[in-house]
Amino acid sequence: QVQPVESGGGSVQAGGSLRLSCTAPGVTFSWCGMAWFRQVAGNEREWVASIDSAGNTYYVDSVKGRFTISKDNAKDTGYLQMNSLKPEDTAMYSCKMIGVARYCPANWGQGTQVTVSS
Repeated sequence: QVQPVESGGGSVQAGGSLRLSCTAPGVTFSWCGMAWFRQVAGNEREWVASIDSAGNTYYVDSVKGRFTISKDNAKDTGYLQMNSLKPEDTAMYSCKMIGVARYCPANWGQGTQVTVSS
């Protein structure tokens, strides 16, 4: 079962930046879209951003203008650039592939923790 691997999380002060990365062994990113989600313990998982196979991007209102989702098909890696971070962005961030299940397995990885202090 192919699971994404997220990295790049950490602890930053409000106003800081982080870039999260997502890889999925054996997945060809040019065939797939990708989404980022976040979850605070005890709460439901929240969709944050998506990018489709054509490169179109979509964001939840709370991160528009601050976060940028992208993917580098040559490196089979996806990213979430997070700027102007706020304490309310603190969560476990996970990525998920989007597309035909055979080529874009929609499994959850371990996630990467982002903590923003005020």
